[in-house]
Amino acid sequence: MSVSDTETIAGRNLDSRNLDSRNLDSRNVASPHVAGRQIAGRQIAGGQVDSRQVAGGQVEGRNVELGVHPAWQLLSEYTAGADALFASPTRTVLASGNLLDRCDGSMPAGGLDLEIDRLLASHDVPLVLAAVPYDPDGVARVVVPESLQVCGPLDKHPLEDAMPGHALSRNGHGGSWRITTRPTRAGYAHSVAGAVERIAAGQLAKVVLARALDLSGGSVDANAILGRLARHDPHGYTYALELPPTATGGTRRLIGASPELLVARTGRRVVARPVGGSAARASDPIEDVRRGAALLASAKDLAEHAFVVDAVVQSLSPYCRDVVAPIQPTLVRTATMWHLLTEVTGDLLDTETSSLTLALALHPTPAVCGTPTAAAHAAIGELEGFDRGFYAGVVGWCDAAGDGEWAVALRCAELRSDTIRLYAGAGIVAGSDPISEVAETGAKFRTMLNAMGTEYDA
Repeated sequence: MSVSDTETIAGRNLDSRNLDSRNLDSRNVASPHVAGRQIAGRQIAGGQVDSRQVAGGQVEGRNVELGVHPAWQLLSEYTAGADALFASPTRTVLASGNLLDRCDGSMPAGGLDLEIDRLLASHDVPLVLAAVPYDPDGVARVVVPESLQVCGPLDKHPLEDAMPGHALSRNGHGGSWRITTRPTRAGYAHSVAGAVERIAAGQLAKVVLARALDLSGGSVDANAILGRLARHDPHGYTYALELPPTATGGTRRLIGASPELLVARTGRRVVARPVGGSAARASDPIEDVRRGAALLASAKDLAEHAFVVDAVVQSLSPYCRDVVAPIQPTLVRTATMWHLLTEVTGDLLDTETSSLTLALALHPTPAVCGTPTAAAHAAIGELEGFDRGFYAGVVGWCDAAGDGEWAVALRCAELRSDTIRLYAGAGIVAGSDPISEVAETGAKFRTMLNAMGTEYDA
């Protein structure tokens, strides 16, 4: 198995590679629908997507075997500045243009589900894409596509090993990017220590503290970065959306590859896959497996994970019956990290409840904020020292039937015309070690740094 794939490994016997029935690589997910049109089976009855008739097995004059769609070709068609992309283990969505460009697609995050319901009805489009900031009271970005292409999921790229690794171009003098850490490593360790003190005092049970890397002095190829992110972790959630411009009119773009599904809805079926508890991968296979096994046995990480799962179950219960969460989490891996993951499922009580309504009810989970939520949110504002923006927010799509997929905006960067900001965070609980949390966030930066082809000890 390629270490670049996101895999689900059940149980503790890692050497035998017992695969859980919920293996993310198997994509054992019920066939989703977009506005009553079956997408997973590629049968778009009576409809056209980007003026291309898919039901007949033909795309732009090319014969395509029914059920097999060139997702990598779709990814290669993404154009930064004009398109939005969301690729998941069930589908790849490419939206071109935005019917809301006159208002730059900005809308209050509060009540966004109702506004998107209205947009879907008034514009007669199969689906919309959106990004919600970390702050639930902030301003979201919505894309009502002028044209839309939807196909099956990405898989390992056949030429992955031959792909060039450098997406970043250096400046004209051959110098490297200038990188500033916010806060410094020492400053972040100090904040973690302060959070541990608050936890010991009973003010918090968990808080997620993030730090950022600011890169300046070079130029970036967003298309190349997106391609590398998808090739490294094709079974995660790869995304790219234009954000509202800066106050001076500069461009902003959110791009990333998240390991965490906040929630998905298919008919009455609801699935959430919260992540909590992480460890860096190792290049040595034996050490790599040892780290994964240690994470699965770590009392500290299991406790951190339990906070997230309990909150997800509690948030979904008003909307679903038979909410089920296994007692033992599953171990999953990306190209750079091991994670603990639990699949939470339920049956929707009311089909009028959209996937975005569920996402807004869940956000922010303890995986990106902490618990209790209000106290953790206040601590983040006091200890982090920068605005998270869309990092740790929500990104995904919703259709007119209410189905959709929403990922947590992790392993991401905000690209501007002259700077790039990368984000990474770690969950702080009783017993957290400041130096270890610095190392964990540094390892999480590697997802974006690798995709950008740059070396930096974060």
